Amino acid sequence: MPSTLFDKIWDAHRVAQTPSGAQLIAIDRVFLHERTGAAALGRMAEMGREVFDPARVFAVTDHIVDTRPGRTDATPMPGGEAFITQTRAACRAAGITLFDVDDPAQGIVHVISPELGIVLPGCTLVAPDSHTCTQGAFGALAWGIGSSEAEHAMVTGTLRLQRPRTMRVSFDGALARGVTAKDMALHLIAAHGASGGAGHAVEFAGDAVRALDMEGRMTLCNMATEFGAMAGFIAPDAKAFDWLAGRRFAPASFDGPYWQDLRSDEGARFDQEIQVDAATIAPMVSWGTSPEESLPVDGQVPQGSQRVHDYIGLAPGAQLAGTPVDAAFIGSCTNSRIADLRRAADILRGRRIAPSIRKALVVPGSMAVRRQAEAEGLDKVFTDAGFEWRMSGCSMCFYAGGEGFPEGSRVISSTNRNFPGRQGPGIRTHIASPETVAASAIAGAIADPRDYAPDGSTQAEEAA
Repeated sequence: MPSTLFDKIWDAHRVAQTPSGAQLIAIDRVFLHERTGAAALGRMAEMGREVFDPARVFAVTDHIVDTRPGRTDATPMPGGEAFITQTRAACRAAGITLFDVDDPAQGIVHVISPELGIVLPGCTLVAPDSHTCTQGAFGALAWGIGSSEAEHAMVTGTLRLQRPRTMRVSFDGALARGVTAKDMALHLIAAHGASGGAGHAVEFAGDAVRALDMEGRMTLCNMATEFGAMAGFIAPDAKAFDWLAGRRFAPASFDGPYWQDLRSDEGARFDQEIQVDAATIAPMVSWGTSPEESLPVDGQVPQGSQRVHDYIGLAPGAQLAGTPVDAAFIGSCTNSRIADLRRAADILRGRRIAPSIRKALVVPGSMAVRRQAEAEGLDKVFTDAGFEWRMSGCSMCFYAGGEGFPEGSRVISSTNRNFPGRQGPGIRTHIASPETVAASAIAGAIADPRDYAPDGSTQAEEAA
């Protein structure tokens, strides 16, 4: 029988089936962060349990670290320093590789894992973070788990799971100018809902997906959890293998039948199929408190629940474009890679953000991305435009009681979630691509990135 990519990875890692029908799956990699890592390792130590194979477990300080230059263990989050120091001690005691605050390889977990070749095609990787599915861009089965599950995976090298259903989402055709992987994800979620992928392992396929660079593929897979999916992934091709080649933890070669057979067979059956015409996708912006409440940037706000309209401050029928914004954010595990920063910088080059923008930040996804951006002069483009240039971390995406935007701000943001409080109490977030964030920061209001050509002209000037 023809097999899906999911079937091949799952079956290769199946250890046993339990009497209840759940299956025991081997876990190749576990990645921890300081928000929950120290607690998991601490409970294991208290119970006298050791990490099964420390070489397969990694940790990073990313969630609550200070992203301002010159940072130390101190963090704006009350009590946050203890999370960092305790994680450091616990990792040292367990023999786990830690990418600490001052490590040149430090960064957001889902950004540095691919950079270092920790995630590999066909592997299983888990982390106590819902956006672990980002790494499915390399043909891995990667998903978020709870802290107690992380303990189980570290001690036994396995997890007990119910086999999910399979779904293939095919983006057919080509994307229009100015449309990105972030827009693909928001278009899908807006059309099928934030639970459209619930209970499924989702394979992204089609011409538009294959045309994406690896950064774009990571963005698309990152948003699979916002679609409700257990995991999102893309069959690895030459782009994926070439991107990983030579990375610190990657193998010397990807030759061999296992690597090269990581694709769904012709005729493989999925439990559900969704087809999307890529040419119909426009730059998207969220208008409510869920990614499913998104629409094309030139659209009108639809009728939603009164609670959502009251919170976001937009009435049904209002034009989304032109809505004033107070702050702008480019970063997060969704859109903070070098390709994201290059595209945003192309729009900002030679321009300034509007005087009404009270705070604008760029937070690179890793210190490696930061160094690359500085080598290309992108940092100067951002600072000349009026953005702050930060160090890597989850700053301003994962609000943990530390640094925030000015009270009551409406933020245009490249993050992945817009529920109340995600970027701080009372902050109203509109999620969009980095290009849309850059264009909106210039305009001082939600703006169409297609109106801002990289050469400094507007769409109207181009047409003339």
